Amino acid sequence: MNHFVGEAYDQISEMCIFLLNNFNLPPDKALAVYLQSPGSAFVFCGAVTLARPSAVLSLQWPEAGSAAQMQLTAGDSSSLSAKIGVSVEDITALRSLDVVAERRIEKLAMKVGENLFNFMQSFCGVDGSKLVVPMDILDRWFKKFQEKAKRDPDFLKSFAL
Repeated sequence: MNHFVGEAYDQISEMCIFLLNNFNLPPDKALAVYLQSPGSAFVFCGAVTLARPSAVLSLQWPEAGSAAQMQLTAGDSSSLSAKIGVSVEDITALRSLDVVAERRIEKLAMKVGENLFNFMQSFCGVDGSKLVVPMDILDRWFKKFQEKAKRDPDFLKSFAL
């Protein structure tokens, strides 16, 4: 990555990977893609298989390692570079490694939850150590959420990761 983009590797947010027509991959195998920031471990990003021969993968770069980690590996100048790795692996092993998709879903859920919390907070009352909200608050929030999504096409895009 140093050769192509230098320190701006984390600005690359997507990559396309595909199998060529004459590529011979066993049906139980996949080409797995991994990312590595300087001084970090490789992190699974996605995969292609014969059943899914192409994919556009979102690249969520892992945090770069600490200065101490980088100094330990300074003798190996390749460890100071971001890397994209590809390996042939069993499909069954990859299903358990799909943490990137899980992280994206978790972030999306957190954004929707934050929207709900902010809405509810504007209607809250306090009763001792408890917050009190109207009984129909979820219905009101969901209706407002749907109306805003219909009115403003960019609203839902703001939740995209």
